[in-house]
Amino acid sequence: MLLKGYRKEVVRPECRPEARSVHCVAHLDEDIGQAIPYLNAVLGGFQFTKDPLSVSFKVHGKLIAVHPRKIAVNALRDEEEGERILEWLKREINDAWERRAEIEPRFESAPKPKVIEILRFLPKTNCGQCGQPTCMVFATQVADGGRGPENCPPLTREQREKLAGYLDRFQLE
Repeated sequence: MLLKGYRKEVVRPECRPEARSVHCVAHLDEDIGQAIPYLNAVLGGFQFTKDPLSVSFKVHGKLIAVHPRKIAVNALRDEEEGERILEWLKREINDAWERRAEIEPRFESAPKPKVIEILRFLPKTNCGQCGQPTCMVFATQVADGGRGPENCPPLTREQREKLAGYLDRFQLE
């Protein structure tokens, strides 16, 4: 087991003190730097940097950044959600580390969906039913992993499936 424990810190966003969401930072008891390329390979990090070493993921609408001695998670409903995500990530880190002989480490970011390709699947009516002013804004959010096909009410089932099929290639959740 590489990562045995961490100290959790929950904070409100400084730039928006009225926000209902919280951020969570886990200060790791162990240095997990060696596991980051393996974790990147297993979870398909959307951003990988070598200096300073880190990998970022978008999982269930949350941005998660993993550094050798720290993990940061944004936009959480509450502290309990942060704890669940941190425990899940701890299991993923330890599992990737235990299986590292079977995993090809990845030292680059995963390919990203293209906004223009996503836009081709959308109705392009700028109807606003998704809560965004334009389909282009919505497509940008989908490319970033913050929204999905189910968030565009005008899409037919078939259109939703086609967009989901395109996005599946990028392991967005």
